[in-house]
Amino acid sequence: MIPYGRQSISEEDIAAVVAVLRSDWITQGPCIDAFECALAGYCGVAHGVAVANATAALHIACLALGVGPGDWVWTSPNTFLASANCALYCGARVDFVDIDPLTYNISVAALQEKLRQASLDGVLPAVLIPVHFAGQSCDMKAIGALARQYGCRVIEDASHAVGADYQAGKVGNCAFSDMTVFSFHPVKILTTAEGGMVMTNSAALSQALQRLRSHGMTRAPADLQNKNEGAWYYEQIELGYNYRITDLQAALGLSQLASLDRFVARRRELAARYDRLLANLPLVLPRQAGYGRSAYHLYPVWVASERRRVVFDALRAQGIGANVHYLPVYLQPYYQMLGFRVGKCPQAEHFYRGAISLPLFYSMTDDEQDQVVAALSSALA
Repeated sequence: MIPYGRQSISEEDIAAVVAVLRSDWITQGPCIDAFECALAGYCGVAHGVAVANATAALHIACLALGVGPGDWVWTSPNTFLASANCALYCGARVDFVDIDPLTYNISVAALQEKLRQASLDGVLPAVLIPVHFAGQSCDMKAIGALARQYGCRVIEDASHAVGADYQAGKVGNCAFSDMTVFSFHPVKILTTAEGGMVMTNSAALSQALQRLRSHGMTRAPADLQNKNEGAWYYEQIELGYNYRITDLQAALGLSQLASLDRFVARRRELAARYDRLLANLPLVLPRQAGYGRSAYHLYPVWVASERRRVVFDALRAQGIGANVHYLPVYLQPYYQMLGFRVGKCPQAEHFYRGAISLPLFYSMTDDEQDQVVAALSSALA
């Protein structure tokens, strides 16, 4: 089986993890700070706060912005569950903005109209969570301008997009947002086995995120509410969680970061090769906006919806680990129980009905890609 995604672990990565195992610190140690600083430097952002996974990152990012009961959070329906669930964890309500039919990211036009109507109705969202689907950035300059106009905060869900470019900078520099979240799951571009990180240019938000990932605890003299009783002393000043990452994971992430540009470059080569090899098949290929360069976490194609299941099953039967991303979140049974219904976001539903994600990963060979193309060509014949 050729999987749709796979981690790439080098001997250097293994050595980095073993070195931590032989050190004095396997968690809450210096490797975490090193990883945070290195990725922040790569992205061109002031702060990074590493956590156990991207779901935890989204949760505490919402909490750091004060999201709670009575608030609304808007996100894309074309995403993994966590982009919406994070709002519900905080007691807020969630709603969805339909996608652009070309990029499959949040439609700026749909967002603009939804914000206009929400302003008239007096129910503006506290936070927007645009999702950089498949590794391609949303149009963050336009989204940031709308957020400022309507008084919303912005968390970029860049779980697919570490290493991607937007305009003249890297995704994660938070030039048009309050925070950006990355995921380091094994099928993503860079892995820590499980893990995530929140990037921000705000020192206050960074400090809040650090507290929230570790039980709401602090030792910072300026934050203590009672007399400091000694070097052992800490205080819990808010309700936080144990969302910490370990030094083992951070060591792997730091080692992988040295290969990130190489990982992304190969994914771009493979995507360009798919573009050429699939050009004459009855498919819609993923389109790239002119404002950035995708990191290509996924290569999603679209087939006529009445053929999708047949094509998908044929690929699997030939050993091609195709996948589908995503059933619109609001069509999940849990969200149906919250009152969402079919027809809410027509473009997202249309995309889902024909979407197939083809295998794409750093170590994929040209021969393996040729097998995928041959199987897909046969399935579409």
